[in-house]
Amino acid sequence: MTIAPSTSIASRAEELDALDAILPFGRRDQLAALLTDEDVATLKHLAGAGMGENTLRALASDLGYLEAWCKLSTGSSLPWPAPESLLLKFVAHHLWDPLKRAEDPDHGMPADVEAVLRESRLLRAKGRHALDTVRRRLTSWSILTRWRGLTGAFNGPSLKSALRLAVRASDRPRQRKSKKAVTADILEKLLQACAGERLVDLRDRALLLTAFASGGRRRSEIAGLRVADLVGEEPARADPNDANSPPLPCLSIRLGRTKTTTSDDDEHVVLIGRPVVALKHWLEQANVKDGPVFRRVDQWGNIDRRALTPQSINLILKTRCKQAGFDPALFSAHGLRSGYLTEAANRGIPLPEAMQQSLHKSVTQAARYYNDAERKQGRAARLII
Repeated sequence: MTIAPSTSIASRAEELDALDAILPFGRRDQLAALLTDEDVATLKHLAGAGMGENTLRALASDLGYLEAWCKLSTGSSLPWPAPESLLLKFVAHHLWDPLKRAEDPDHGMPADVEAVLRESRLLRAKGRHALDTVRRRLTSWSILTRWRGLTGAFNGPSLKSALRLAVRASDRPRQRKSKKAVTADILEKLLQACAGERLVDLRDRALLLTAFASGGRRRSEIAGLRVADLVGEEPARADPNDANSPPLPCLSIRLGRTKTTTSDDDEHVVLIGRPVVALKHWLEQANVKDGPVFRRVDQWGNIDRRALTPQSINLILKTRCKQAGFDPALFSAHGLRSGYLTEAANRGIPLPEAMQQSLHKSVTQAARYYNDAERKQGRAARLII
């Protein structure tokens, strides 16, 4: 079984080229083969309507996967709106019961469908899907249905029941996006791994310091950072309570619309000291005066005009982890975000103050890192030592 390409793939690829600034995928041709003309038209409409770039990337990625899965599972492209039976099939194919699968090989996703999805590098996870991934794709499916002016069965009782049963059958504990946090001690070793004066070293030092010190920015936010977003500020004292402490360079970063903000928000964070020095040094040596801040540097030291992708930032972190002697499988770019909050908790910085920099909207989510630190530092775990 294969995914049959359409005769209009070339024209869809050209349409996707027009969205290159929003959809910087290295797999443009793959998306062109997966999506229909109507899919591409919908994405262009969403881009014109001002949908956030990160949301649009996720929608495009999920839509490509859904189209491929539907084609392989039913022989046809996604129907709009999707019948409830197709939504239930999607859940059954991705959230199967491991115990039943051991008894019945036909339970869950058919082997031929799974094989093609893996061969196409659309399916990488082993075993059943993570519940959060399935819910996200169903949400994307629902959003795209509504944007087409249609009503789907996403709130139907059968689908809700199927998801509840899948949760009960799940034996997979919730995994953090990065198994280990990149705290200050680990960050210092990563910086030592890129202590040279090559352009790629200057870029990676600036990238790591900026991502961490700015509150643990998401990789998409670092990838989307532009020179125009950097605003010079008056020097700040090393100790704000000591008028005699040395002044340090300072700049603010305009983040605009992020994952947790709306179009009306004008979010920004402040960088002080070493991250500012590293960032300015990279920009000066790379002669980057406008456009994307962080760009690809090839093996000969040539600098690309285009921004790094979020995926590239993840790979950069893993590469530096390996060079520093860490297991890269334990780290991802999200470790910079969790590491920032963990470090803030370890240093006794109040949670609201840390959240001003990390821009977490959920106190519950941010407090998890603080709770872990407090358990280790508290007396309750030291009754018998």
